[in-house]
Amino acid sequence: MDRNETVLRELNLYPLWQRRGAPAQTGTATTVGAIHESPEQAGAVRNVGAIHESPEQTSAVTTERAIRESPLRDMDWPELKRQVRDCTACRLRAGCTQTVFGVGDEQAEWLFVGEGPGADEDAQGEPFVGQAGKLLDNMLLAIKLRRGKNVYIANIVKCRPPNNRAPEADEIATCLPYLNRQIELIKPRLIVALGKTAATALLERDATLGSLRGTLHDFNGIPLIATYHPAYLLRS
Repeated sequence: MDRNETVLRELNLYPLWQRRGAPAQTGTATTVGAIHESPEQAGAVRNVGAIHESPEQTSAVTTERAIRESPLRDMDWPELKRQVRDCTACRLRAGCTQTVFGVGDEQAEWLFVGEGPGADEDAQGEPFVGQAGKLLDNMLLAIKLRRGKNVYIANIVKCRPPNNRAPEADEIATCLPYLNRQIELIKPRLIVALGKTAATALLERDATLGSLRGTLHDFNGIPLIATYHPAYLLRS
């Protein structure tokens, strides 16, 4: 097993990405064929293969009605960024330096979603800029992607929780509409939820990360996979 395959397995993107010419995986396949290959990605093809469909795919994760009724539904990027910048809707804003909106290609096909900003992110105003961010960048390079090019990176909450604790349920509920609107604007072809908090918030179900990995989930018609947060991999 080479280094790239090891990284893909850790990200739970193997065999979603498979080297061209490799034998196809058997089993029920749910392809993500609408994700286009860039010239840099010519060494890989997408094949979900052994990743099984989620039984929850028959129902919408976040209802269309909730999205239609959201006051954010008509906001464009500049309006949404201003709204997030000025937001004081929950207690997290009082304890952080600034909001961390997200970064990357606003028409990206790949959306990576983490839990929330840490100390480095709070200081710089950009998600995944600490050691976990460096590891994520290396993981992206292993699959011929890079930050800002066909990739967008965001978090479930936009403000740093105190002492890097996990965001609480009411904080997630307050902030999640911002991410939902970002997803509407980006229209990604694939969402990668990094860690349990991101996965359970987007899928609206309480489950272990282990039970969510290895399954292709559905988020309002967009394929979603759950994998480890880079910070967890650094601790392992």
